[in-house]
Amino acid sequence: QVQLVESGGGLAQPGGSLRLSCAASGSITSMFAMGWYRQAPGKKRESVAVFSSSGTTYADSVKGRFTLSRDNAKNTVYLQMNSLKTEDTAVYYCYAMPLGDPIPSWGQGTQVTVSS
Repeated sequence: QVQLVESGGGLAQPGGSLRLSCAASGSITSMFAMGWYRQAPGKKRESVAVFSSSGTTYADSVKGRFTLSRDNAKNTVYLQMNSLKTEDTAVYYCYAMPLGDPIPSWGQGTQVTVSS
């Protein structure tokens, strides 16, 4: 129901940084939860960073390195990724749970590759 468009993926070296953006078609203030998941080859999709009414939750593997933020006026959420590691390589998907809707919305995914 909610259209999500990601951008900002690409190639980075270990220790480098990238910033992912997710633009939503509707007001992000109407979301119960919103954030980022990722899926590496051969692995299941996992939560990276998600905010909800209870706060922001980060995966243990990215704590201290990734930061979730948002710009309500632009209906956009961001994932600042610092100190990148090769194991961060994955397709990153924007995620949103609209208020009153049990079915989540997903972006198309953006590739992040960390390699020397």
